[in-house]
Amino acid sequence: MAYTDLFFDLDHTIWDFELNSKETLWDLHLKYELEAKGINDFDVFYSQYSVHNHRLWDRYTKGFIKQEELRWKRIYLSLLDYKIADEALAKEMSHDYLDILPNKKNLFPYTIEILEYLKGKEYKMHLITNGFESVQFKKIKNSNLADYFIEVITSEASNSLKPQKEIFEYALKSANAKVENSIMIGDNESADIQGAINAGMDSVFVNHLQVKPTVPATYTITHLKELENLL
Repeated sequence: MAYTDLFFDLDHTIWDFELNSKETLWDLHLKYELEAKGINDFDVFYSQYSVHNHRLWDRYTKGFIKQEELRWKRIYLSLLDYKIADEALAKEMSHDYLDILPNKKNLFPYTIEILEYLKGKEYKMHLITNGFESVQFKKIKNSNLADYFIEVITSEASNSLKPQKEIFEYALKSANAKVENSIMIGDNESADIQGAINAGMDSVFVNHLQVKPTVPATYTITHLKELENLL
């Protein structure tokens, strides 16, 4: 297949969300003196936060909750695990979290190298993300990724979320790309891979965690360098 347009996911695919999020929460743990509030083991606290965050993101992408509820409730529920029922604190921490997070710059290994490689081959590269628009653009800028991508398609701009086909149709139109010459590259099977299938687009499952695939991607890789063998 002669691909011309590559559509990347951002978080968990090239921008290391878990590492950046953990560093951000550690900053908040220190700032708000959470140890004095009974949160002694930060790793346990972060693990519990990740569970709440994942569950709430799933509800958000399925349309059960709004963006604002997701933002503060993931922290509120994490605090509640320690019997800290403080909504005001959760909302203040949530505000700071979204201020600090986009300044983190950790990328997955070989991200810049593979983007340079693909740019050298004259692919047109774009991003499709469910993340909050203002936050995502800051991440892209601060991580020195902006020069690699022509279009950045967000759920807010398209008024739809992966895996809905509408966000992919919006992305193709924005990029002036044909579906048969485009490929989606992402780590999330239910959002990126199923979304590509819904839109009739080929896909690459970036299986960083080396889990057993459950959605049939066109290609599967475990390291970004492997894209050199496909594209």
